[in-house]
Amino acid sequence: MDWKIENIVLGVSDIDRAKAFYTDRLGFHLDVDHQPNDAFRVVQLTPVGSACSITFGLGVNGAEPGATKGLHLVVEDIEAAHAELEARGVESSGLQHFDFAVGGMVPGVDPEHRDFMSYVHLDDPDGNSWVVQEAHYRPAADPAG
Repeated sequence: MDWKIENIVLGVSDIDRAKAFYTDRLGFHLDVDHQPNDAFRVVQLTPVGSACSITFGLGVNGAEPGATKGLHLVVEDIEAAHAELEARGVESSGLQHFDFAVGGMVPGVDPEHRDFMSYVHLDDPDGNSWVVQEAHYRPAADPAG
């Protein structure tokens, strides 16, 4: 049986500001913006090409604004992704890669473009943090475990 992550709930302090950030700045697709009454509103958005969505709103859950850290987005071309983020006005860490010689992050893209070695870090307006990482190869799930 497949077990797939469908949705991640974020805490935000301003629903409309968060919605604008994720649609206008990050380019996420707006799936749902539903408010049946004054006590409940749900906004669901999905990154382009992703099967997993994010949700936030009023009465959705008790998540504290900015409490979600380290959400990962995977792209095939980190330099193109960074250029798109810059063009959309998203503040970020800039391009970084892990350097084993120094044991940490250094500026620029991994010279060998190895999978999961190049990153861009960013925060939404509430401080929920995201990591965009480059990966060309994604192993298929092994049903045998």
